Amino acid sequence: MARPVRLLVIGTGGMALNHAEAFAAIPGVTLVAGVDPRPEPLAAFCQTHGLERGFATVQAALDWGQFDAVTNVTPDGAHMATTLPCLAAGKHVLCEKPLATSESDARAMAQAAAAAGVVNMVNLTYRNVPALQQAAAMVQAGEISAIRHFEASYLQSWLVQDAWGAWDRESQWLWRLSSAHGSKGVLGDVGIHILDFTTFIAGLDAREVSCRLATFDKAPGGRIGDYVLDANDSATMQIALENGALGTVAATRFASGHLNDLRLRLYGTAGGLEVLFEQAQSRLRICRAPHLRDALWEDVPCPEVPTVYQRFIAAIRGEGTAIPDFARGAALQALLDRAEQSAARSGLSLPVSA
Repeated sequence: MARPVRLLVIGTGGMALNHAEAFAAIPGVTLVAGVDPRPEPLAAFCQTHGLERGFATVQAALDWGQFDAVTNVTPDGAHMATTLPCLAAGKHVLCEKPLATSESDARAMAQAAAAAGVVNMVNLTYRNVPALQQAAAMVQAGEISAIRHFEASYLQSWLVQDAWGAWDRESQWLWRLSSAHGSKGVLGDVGIHILDFTTFIAGLDAREVSCRLATFDKAPGGRIGDYVLDANDSATMQIALENGALGTVAATRFASGHLNDLRLRLYGTAGGLEVLFEQAQSRLRICRAPHLRDALWEDVPCPEVPTVYQRFIAAIRGEGTAIPDFARGAALQALLDRAEQSAARSGLSLPVSA
């Protein structure tokens, strides 16, 4: 019988529904309470998921204490303040990405998690994509040999169509456009995913980055109600990996015709890989000998992989490894910070380790 795990949900916005449903489907996991300073969303969330308890603050939930682990689904700017008390109390934590809004905060969170000795993971959801995991395994096995070049993109279009809702009327979208509400723009929101997607598959960290960011006019006066729409909408980056390989990474919310698509082409001296996650479908292709001369690309079968939610619970039960952890989240935040700093300097190339 699976070891029981009692789970607290911090933050009851849109993404909390995904977390709640995913965890509730895992045998032995029980959602026990929610935390949100907003009474109405908290009450609605608790009613939907049959939770008897709701708390306005993390401290109130900790004073109660009847839970083993936390899934943190608060806005980016609240991650550190809501996670550190849980770590100090010895609770396992899965935190939404990005881990924090600055490298220094992310490093502090990673250090606190290591000191607490608890399971700590970042919800980089595209680690759940079968093609990503299969491609990473193939690169590690040397199937395309030394990597020399790559092209990556994360394409969304919710600023030009309403398939996910009305961005100009719903708070779950408006906060993502406002730095005052904790948003780091498309760079922090989905840029982190494509950067993880790329460097994880390549098996190489970024050594250097240059970046340009763009914010477009979306409303009269650049604001809607309390939301000043100043967060970046599109990002382009040039990245050098630690082995010297060069590539480009792009992310945007204006990719008309693409709802939520990730793409990566990775070129090695013995072959190339194409990793696609488009229209919620995963696909992997390879071109290698003897087909390099005729540029024939073949599909590669990709077995299903456990979700980050399943891996988090498995790690708590001692049945798996806590990957990606807070240390990975902090490393990605360092890359995001350098990209943002580069953009502020008109695309100046900066070392990631600086």
